[in-house]
Amino acid sequence: MSVSLQNFLKLPAVIKLTGKSRSAIYSDIPKGLFPAPLKIGQKAIAWSTESIRRWQESCVAAFTVSPQ
Repeated sequence: MSVSLQNFLKLPAVIKLTGKSRSAIYSDIPKGLFPAPLKIGQKAIAWSTESIRRWQESCVAAFTVSPQ
């Protein structure tokens, strides 16, 4: 069995990568428009790089116009 390790991103890195503000991120999470963070410690949360990558891809796909 192979385990794929992922990096975790704290909020400042997520803000930088996505261009979203802290309030926009937390507003979009309950709406299902942004991935929820993972609890990685007693008082720590972070996002997996994979969840942010998938979110970025969904944004690109949503705004990509297919040729007609």
